[in-house]
Amino acid sequence: MFEPKMSSGATSRRKFLRGCGVALSLPWLATLAPALAPSMARGKEAAKPPVRSAFIYFPNGVWEKDWVPAETGANYKLTPSLEPLADLRSEFTVLTGLDKKHSHGGDGHYAKTANFLTGMPVTKTTGKDISSGGISVDQLMAQHVGKFTPLPSLELGTEPVISGIDSNVGYTRLYGSHISWQSPTRPVAKEINPRLVYERLFGKSLSPESEKAESYRNLLDYVLEDARRLRPQLGRDDQFKMDEYLDSVRAVEKRIEFATKGEKGDWQPEIDEQALAAAKPGIPGSFQEHIGIMLDLIVLAFQTDSTRVASLMFANDVSGRNFSFVDGVSGSHHELSHHENKAEKIEQYQRINRWHVAQFASMLTKLRAIKEGEGTLLDNCMILMGSSMSDGNRHDPDNLPILLGGRGGGTINAGRHLAAQGMVPLCNLYHAMLDRMGVEVEAFGDSTEKMADLA
Repeated sequence: MFEPKMSSGATSRRKFLRGCGVALSLPWLATLAPALAPSMARGKEAAKPPVRSAFIYFPNGVWEKDWVPAETGANYKLTPSLEPLADLRSEFTVLTGLDKKHSHGGDGHYAKTANFLTGMPVTKTTGKDISSGGISVDQLMAQHVGKFTPLPSLELGTEPVISGIDSNVGYTRLYGSHISWQSPTRPVAKEINPRLVYERLFGKSLSPESEKAESYRNLLDYVLEDARRLRPQLGRDDQFKMDEYLDSVRAVEKRIEFATKGEKGDWQPEIDEQALAAAKPGIPGSFQEHIGIMLDLIVLAFQTDSTRVASLMFANDVSGRNFSFVDGVSGSHHELSHHENKAEKIEQYQRINRWHVAQFASMLTKLRAIKEGEGTLLDNCMILMGSSMSDGNRHDPDNLPILLGGRGGGTINAGRHLAAQGMVPLCNLYHAMLDRMGVEVEAFGDSTEKMADLA
């Protein structure tokens, strides 16, 4: 491990790391928050629940013939890949025909994954000058609505970030590990350990005395100063890791700031403390369990209003994840997506597509079961699931497979298949979602207008 030389007067590495450990393990200080105002004052109408957005990504596209419905509108027939959603027909929207024009160049994967939520051109690089083209839609949402929740956003995954260079295409592998971007050059670190996610969301609270809150602020200032002093002495890769660490520390600062004087609207979530305690996850024993727990954590985060924006990568792009746990499948998703039009590969590829949809259906079912206001939590959500390409064999970034669960607070007429005609940007959908989150922008990414068909 690289051990930098410390200048005279600088803190020792041991002291620095001890500070890091304390800062990174600090839970949200919920008990520091002032007493919450009642959600409904005497003689006053109850506040409307907020809209939440989640972006769920799966790699390698789909077998389009078993994904895209032949009919449009409300009376479309569910295709084999979408059949797991049969009991939820009225709760989600099938969107086809959407395109990412800035992904038509570049390689087969990295130039499509990194801009899944930005829609902008990805810079071909081996790692020195990375760029996703812009901020991602989830992070733009978080900038506007994050002040209302302990966590501005939640970024999840199941596989660690992969660095290095894919010599076959000349791109940094980093692009295949991120869909959330704070800026064109700054991906947002994702968490892959469910227990750490849970502790981040629902960790034990500290004493509410103001002096204790102040002592933790001083500790964070101390750790940040040490980190800034150390950073110039690190190599490029370690600097990137340090930046991710600093982001984590800043997130803790924001949580403390929210706990002491965060803005709160009239609406407050109703929380079942016993159910929350019983849901604390352990380390998953399989990929299926891992995905299930991560989706459950997003549901819990939305239910408790811990955050209103989340993203989840089912896997990194170009992942070697083996799907032999699915009946009838014997091989990796990436390998089978390169089906070469061979029937035996196509059948297994479609089974994997169907499995992904089944996980989405399970999440929507749980959201629908949670009552909120005059409807359900699902009614107040926009849960997008999709991939950055259509057919994995062709690596096409058009006619993207996109599903949108929920009604966006009553602003989405769900239960239909909407087929865009022509080269309609995926960012038109993102623009419409931003609008429903209360984020007013003239355009987003390569959008040409807000998608109007959702209403």
